[in-house]
Amino acid sequence: MSAAFSDTARRELEAILSRYPDKEAAILPALHLAQREFGYVSDEAIVYVAGLLGFTPARIEGVATFYTMYNRKPVGKYHLQICRNISCSLMGAEHLIEHVSKKLGIRPGKTTPDGKFTLSEVECLGSCGTAPVLQLNDDYHENLTEEKIDALLDRLP
Repeated sequence: MSAAFSDTARRELEAILSRYPDKEAAILPALHLAQREFGYVSDEAIVYVAGLLGFTPARIEGVATFYTMYNRKPVGKYHLQICRNISCSLMGAEHLIEHVSKKLGIRPGKTTPDGKFTLSEVECLGSCGTAPVLQLNDDYHENLTEEKIDALLDRLP
């Protein structure tokens, strides 16, 4: 893959850059754009974004690897991220991770053979008051139980 934004994404990057006089502030939205455009933030995407913004690839990679919201490898159509931090753990997150793992037949960090689901454990989704929490792509699902997770997964096409 040769990383290059589509014309639409290129215009979106220009709009992003116009909002931030300091290109440093544009790194996060540029990485979001790259992830949306390419499906994940590959090494090539890191080099590409670095060139567009005028930073070293190491600087961009440092940002991309610091934040868990950037996928550094391909993920399935449905990315299930289950919080395992203290509040979620106290409310049964480990049990729910095991339940989803058995239901999908994959361990955390893996993708189903059909590419439909990726299961990830994350440190914190910042929704401690509604633990346990799962993020499905960009949407939060809170106060989870096995039954709620099963119903959620069964609704997905």
